[in-house]
Amino acid sequence: MPRFQKRVLAVLLLAVLVSLLGSGASRAQRSSPARPKLVLLIVVDQFRYDYLTRWRDQYTGGIYRLLTRGAVFTGAHHEHYPTVTAVGHATLLSGATPALSGIMGNDWYDRESGKQVTSVSDESVQLLGGSPETGSSPRRMLVSTLGDELKMANGGASRVIGISLKDRSAILPVGHTADAAYWFDNKTGNFVSSTYYFSDLPAWVKAVNQKRPADQYAGKKWEVPGERNARMLQMPPAAGPALYEAVYNSAFGNDLLAEFAQQVLAAEKLGQRGVTDVMSVSFSSNDAVGHLVGPDSPAVRDISVRTDRLIETLLAQIDQTIGLGQVLVILTSDHGVAPLPELLRQRKLPGGRMESAALFNPIQEALDKTYGSGKWILATAGTSPYLNHALIAARELDLAEVRRVAARAAAPVPHVLRVYTWNQLQEGETNGDLFSQRVLRSFNPERSGDLEILLEPYWIRASTGATHGTPYSYDTHVPLIIMGAGVRPGRYSQNVSMNDLAPTLATLLEVETPNGSVGRVLHEILQ
Repeated sequence: MPRFQKRVLAVLLLAVLVSLLGSGASRAQRSSPARPKLVLLIVVDQFRYDYLTRWRDQYTGGIYRLLTRGAVFTGAHHEHYPTVTAVGHATLLSGATPALSGIMGNDWYDRESGKQVTSVSDESVQLLGGSPETGSSPRRMLVSTLGDELKMANGGASRVIGISLKDRSAILPVGHTADAAYWFDNKTGNFVSSTYYFSDLPAWVKAVNQKRPADQYAGKKWEVPGERNARMLQMPPAAGPALYEAVYNSAFGNDLLAEFAQQVLAAEKLGQRGVTDVMSVSFSSNDAVGHLVGPDSPAVRDISVRTDRLIETLLAQIDQTIGLGQVLVILTSDHGVAPLPELLRQRKLPGGRMESAALFNPIQEALDKTYGSGKWILATAGTSPYLNHALIAARELDLAEVRRVAARAAAPVPHVLRVYTWNQLQEGETNGDLFSQRVLRSFNPERSGDLEILLEPYWIRASTGATHGTPYSYDTHVPLIIMGAGVRPGRYSQNVSMNDLAPTLATLLEVETPNGSVGRVLHEILQ
């Protein structure tokens, strides 16, 4: 072959090789986009999935932006029981079941201390900025979160902060190594934290509190056409605990939180420091209002539409300072809610209210009859009784048999669907249906009660208003929208678990999956 032809062939081969290498690099770049500057988790407490569809034509702000530009899952469910605030928030960025996370309720009876404890109560820390009380921390949570894994991956360079009006909603999503969690103290009207995070509040938080932001709502009225609960709408005329409680129970509570969220972003320069930061914002007032008036009220519709506008304000600030193209935004909820039983009755649907005495008195009476009188039930949490183990031991009774007697007493109570004993759940002995699986995923042998009592659908334990906590779709079905770099927008109709969110975000951030995660990566939305 002539020398000239050899040179041409060599050049052509080199060009092909460079092209192939470049193409491969290009594909690699497309498959591994730059890490986002900020992960923003927005949780709207007690926000059923159908709130997206009921009032979609009224959403013009942040919810509308997310619905039209994000990956929208229409079949996202919490796969646990009870569906309450602490459990839902602990799940979102850990991917863990309550059985693993240890957060199997808002509160439970702690046998070691002999006290009722909350999911975040911690006598070893003090409240900062509020009333002189013990503080709160994530120490009862037994697993890591996305923020924990991110900080471990980069030596703590990321900032991870959670805020809410509720302590558990601020603390649990951001985990153990969070830089801060802030919540609202309705005794003082301040945003507070605890000594778990630092010895004193940052100066900028003190400055916020000195301006008394909650006091601006004194005497104001929340205007909601058609809402019958006038007391909820009118704020007390003077500053003080009554005002702060009323603000929490109204749309003004969300206004207060959204303003604080903007101050957190600015003061902490989240997303502006060359590393990925995480911020969790949980709007609690939607839950407070929903409990008072139920999901079909004008007030719930109104606060939902107002929340849409507040989210847009937050996203607009982020877009201006960081650029939304460099942010991962997630919108979801911790649980749904059941309709008011009175409304169900009007619509000829089954459902009703059950008082605690109707549920637990038959257990006490059966144990009195079988073993003699005594204080057989020490405490309750939700529909779960905690039996008196000391009394059972003192009378030399078999604990498993006492549980069976208690279960047999609870099973025939009207509108009880199923009863499981501690021993049955420990051995995994359930009938295997979807609802029983959700109960089993939440069983923690150290913290759960002696029985788990499951009521029929639409039956609630609340003397007034609405509530949640069941494994049924009206409590488990929530929005899940993810928007940002590396996410393929669109509508996804398959059923997904809320346990899938954490491993999906970990994949997008290229960090280790949280250590208790049981979910799958939502590959279908990854670009």
